[in-house]
Amino acid sequence: MSEETIQSLEELGGAMGETPVAVESAPVHVQKLDGHGRAYATGKRKDAIARVWIKPGGGRIMINGKPFDEYFGRPVLRMLLQQPLVVAQRTGQYDINCTVAGGGLSGQAGAVRHGLSKALTYYEPELRGVLKKNGFLTRDPRVVERKKYGKAKARRSFQFSKR
Repeated sequence: MSEETIQSLEELGGAMGETPVAVESAPVHVQKLDGHGRAYATGKRKDAIARVWIKPGGGRIMINGKPFDEYFGRPVLRMLLQQPLVVAQRTGQYDINCTVAGGGLSGQAGAVRHGLSKALTYYEPELRGVLKKNGFLTRDPRVVERKKYGKAKARRSFQFSKR
């Protein structure tokens, strides 16, 4: 009885009678545009959902038919919305049109940022690495915890009284 010593994985595959399988390469991201030459993406944060369309232009940002500085009064929310454009160095190069619904203003700003980041990657796939590294393409999964039976809120109990 002769025993063979197998030195590598290729020899193991040959000994088992299997043919080698081609290694898959990383997915290639291509530009996705609609009939009007715009990129479309949906962004979500908490209970807010934003639909975002971008196209080349002068940098006009409209949210639900209003300019973004009028819709988001707080400077922090305006800064949050522009982060993907600043990181990608595309400030003032795209016209952005959004419709956003649900949640509060903070969640809506986060949803628009998420949708804008995705739309930028659809229009310019080479920006994906920069936006992903900064965490703009990841959907923040944190949502409000549901209220439990027998509790005042999600976790808070009713006030205890000895009497």
